[in-house]
This record gives sequence, C-alpha cells and structure tokens, in this order.
Amino acid sequence: MPAQIIDGKLIAAELRAKVADEVARVKREHGLLPGLAVVLIGNDPASEVYVRNKAKQTEAAGMASFEHKLPAEISQAEVLALVDRLNRDPSVHGILVQLPLPKGLDANTIVNAIDPAKDVDGLHPVNAGRLASGLPALTPCTPLGSIILAKSVHDSLEGMNAIVIGRSNLVGRPLVQLLLNENATVTIAHSRTRDLPALCRRADLVFAAVGRPEMVRGGWLQPGATVIDVGINRIPGADGRNRLVGDVAYDEAMLVAGAVTPVPGGVGQMTVACLLVNTLRAACAIKGLPAPSV
Repeated sequence: MPAQIIDGKLIAAELRAKVADEVARVKREHGLLPGLAVVLIGNDPASEVYVRNKAKQTEAAGMASFEHKLPAEISQAEVLALVDRLNRDPSVHGILVQLPLPKGLDANTIVNAIDPAKDVDGLHPVNAGRLASGLPALTPCTPLGSIILAKSVHDSLEGMNAIVIGRSNLVGRPLVQLLLNENATVTIAHSRTRDLPALCRRADLVFAAVGRPEMVRGGWLQPGATVIDVGINRIPGADGRNRLVGDVAYDEAMLVAGAVTPVPGGVGQMTVACLLVNTLRAACAIKGLPAPSV
C-alpha cells in the first residue's frame, strides 16, 4: 500500500485561514494591524517569485505588506540604514531580508542588524540562542512548517526517533531544537556522517534538508516512517525542461514510508504560512498582547 501523501497545500491553507481570523480579532479588539516589510535586493528570479507570493499572502491574511526593492549595486551602509528605519517604524512588526544577497553584501551583518523582536525569519543570534535554550523565540519558518507537517501525521512526536539530514542555520540546526522541544530523540546528520543509510533506517521521522536531488533512497527508510522532504532542486526532465524534485527519491519512498511530503506541494507551501504566523506573533508581543492562538 503506498504511503500517505502529506498535503502541504491544504495544511498551509488551513493555517493561513487561522492567521486571518486572529488578525481580524486583534484589529477589532486592539486596533492592531500587523505589518510585514520584505527587503528584496537585486533581481534573482526565484527571490522575486517568493517575494510576490509573500506580499500576496500577507495582504490576503489582512496584514499590511511593505515591499522594498533595492538594486544589486546598493551599498551595505544603505541597506543597514533601511533596516534601522524599519526597526524604528511602529507600523512594521516583521522584517525579512530576502536571501541570498548579491555579492558585496554580508548577510550576517545585515540579519544581525534587525531588531530581534521583528526578526520573523528567526535568524538573529538572539532568537537562535533563545530557541537553543528552550525559551520562546521567533523560529525559522521552514523548520516550523516541517514540524507542523509531521504533527499532522502524529498527534505527538514525543519519544520518536528523528533524523535531520543537513545542519544549516536556516533549516537543520533550528529543526533539531524544535524536535528536542517536542521531546523527540534526534540525530543530526551531515556530509561527514558515516553510514547515513543505516542511521536513516532507525528513524521514525526523516527530515531531509541537504540540497542534493533524490539523495535519500527508498532503501534507506524504515517501513512506515514519516518523511518530510525540505529539498527543492531543479533537474533536467525527459522533455528537456527542468523539473522540481526533493532530496528524497519520492517514488521509492512512497513504496516504503508511512507518510511523505511531495515536492512541490509539501514543505514549501508551509514556509510563507509560518511567516504570517511569526508576523502575527511578533505584532502581539510588541504590542504587549497575549500570544495569538495559532
């Protein structure tokens, strides 16, 4: 029997609807209009698509959307000046600088200049440190979405064996912390890991976030495992056009696993929905209101 397909599109739509309800409530009860500012530097085509999607979904949720499009040749000092203005703007509760940045700009310096209270990407060292310490924090959106998808299959992740393949600051490392907060037992694997297939076969939960097309094979999986595929890779198709695949060999995984996220239609759908969650949470925290129920 093939695995259950975890419908990220449906789950993200449900989450966006909950956010919209909460946005309407805080507007009505407290006069609060959450605002998200996105900074796009240069003209990377994929980034432009992401930013358009973010703006569309932000407005659909009833929030204010502020887009700042800057030329690739802009100086770092000018970017930092914009971030400083956004930090001080009371109508902005979330700030996201779209990565990757053009050459000549240092992502760490720019991200570290964002007010941690408005860091809806969850990349500021203050938020990363709070997450690692088990304290409330704004959390990177893709790992947060990955946890929500896993919990759509399992009521609780407590006691489950999980493996995270990939150790980036954007996905792998925060995902490990979120899994520990769920009381899962976590292995983090990377390019130096020995006998990765054997480690995967011990895992109830497999999170693939390594950026290598179809690296995780069906034979690596424990029968019935839940597989969350974070990878988005473009490879040539039989017709000569590029096609999107994940880090997991999907067709093979479907024959072994209990549940699998597709690519596209899985984790990617959750990332923007969780960005809206973070913006709403940040707005409520800045205003001194209780955390919203999303």
